[in-house]
Formats: sequence, structure tokens, C-alpha cells
Amino acid sequence: MPTISGHLNKMVTQLNAETGAKVQYQMSLDDHLIDLNSLVGKTIKMNYVGEIHCSHCGRKTNKSFSQGYCYPCFKKLPQCDLCIMSPEKCHYHLGTCRDSAWGDSFCMQDHFVYLANSSALKVGITRGTQLPTRWCDQGATQGLPIFRVKDRLLSGLVETLFKQTLADKTNWRAMLKGDAERIDLTTIRDELYEQYAEGIQQLELEHGPGAIVPLPEAEVVELEYPVLEYPTKVSSFNFDKTPEVEGKLMGIKGQYLLLDGGVINLRKFSSYHIEFTY
Repeated sequence: MPTISGHLNKMVTQLNAETGAKVQYQMSLDDHLIDLNSLVGKTIKMNYVGEIHCSHCGRKTNKSFSQGYCYPCFKKLPQCDLCIMSPEKCHYHLGTCRDSAWGDSFCMQDHFVYLANSSALKVGITRGTQLPTRWCDQGATQGLPIFRVKDRLLSGLVETLFKQTLADKTNWRAMLKGDAERIDLTTIRDELYEQYAEGIQQLELEHGPGAIVPLPEAEVVELEYPVLEYPTKVSSFNFDKTPEVEGKLMGIKGQYLLLDGGVINLRKFSSYHIEFTY
């Protein structure tokens, strides 16, 4: 059985015309990419060697902050700022962005507000370049973009408006127990357009014409995951407590590997140095 050593990154996903609706996964260890779909049904082993190196500066750190950074980088990098998790708190326009050049490229570009069905119906936002990757990472079985907006701040404000009645989180345990019941996302989209028309109009007045573009012609994207069997009870592995994780790979969904003895969120352990045997 071959063994590859390297630092974990989130799994690379692909969904295109060549792969159909099934999400294709690759394990990412430094510069190594390992096809995972072909390993479903086989035994794999991951051994955490006890080292974490910051994904930005390479510094050795005892703890990973914000999925892969050392503490100094966590405190200074714009991609670790509070507004990344809460885009409605973006403060670029106030001149206080940690790195305005980074903000220009990351935040000041088109974003999408979308509906997704992962554990249940949710609303979310992402950059235009991250669809359908965002849905793959969340384990969504359906996704539908409903607005295109001019920047990250505005996407967060639209999402906050919708959060009055919609969830914005995925119940990861429910998501890992099976596919959620199919939802008519287009009908819900049309109802939301009507329900929040006044709030959207107010945001347009504040941010200028064309800042928010509805997408009534967008089609629902269906996603399937390479899963042989879902767990009936979800228990999770933690490299900090169990450095060696081994078992039959029963499936992959979101950023989770589903083993016959438990599940593990690989994104949570970004920058951990592991040995992967398959």
C-alpha cells in the first residue's frame, strides 16, 4: 500500500459535464493530489505525525487557527478577519481592511446569494468563482443561485435579510446521515423574491442601480456524492486525540471522509502533517 506524506488542505472537488452529478474528490497533501473516489470501499489509514505548519508563513505552530494558520497570521491576515465569517461586517469601505489589495481581489468582486439543500434548506453567499465548489464543500444535494451582487458586503446584507426566515448553517450530523429530502428550490426562490422585495429595493437604493441582480432563469444544480453507506450514528475522529485513523472508506460528503468506524472533517485539520496510506 503506497504512503504519501504532506500537510492537509481541504479536499479538491470537481463537478462538471464529464463527471455528471457525482462529486469527484482528491486528497490534497502539499503538492500531492490523490483520487479518493476510487478508494471508496477500500481501507485507508491516516497518521498525524505531530506537526502543524502555518499554511501562510510555514511557521511551526502547536495549534491551527482559522483552519490552517498560526496565531500571528490569524491576527494579521485579512482572510482570517471576522468579516470572512460574517460578510455583512465587511469594513473595507471604512478604510480599515487588514490588506486593501487583498480586499480588492477577494471582496470587491461579484458574489452570489444562493439557496442550498444540505441537511435542510439554507441561504448562503460565495464568490462567483466558487460555484459549485461551495455546495460540494457543504455536502449540498441541491444548489440554486438567486442573486448576483457587486461585492461581499452587499452579499452579506442580502443574506442577513433572508436569515429572518431561513437558516444559514448546515447541521453536519444530519447531512452525514443521508441525503436531505428534495426541495423545490425554484418555487421557494420565487416566494422569497416576493416576500423580500421591499428589503431588496431598499438595499438597491443604498448601493446603487444594478448592485443586486435577481437570477430568475437560473437552474437548480443537482449533486451526488460517492457514498456506499451512511452512518446511522455519527461519531467523529480528532487527530489531536487519535493521531492514527484507519478504516474502510464508506463514502465522502462535504469535506468529510466517512469511515466504517467514524467520520473526519479534513478541512478542520488543514496544515496538519499526516501520512496517508491507501
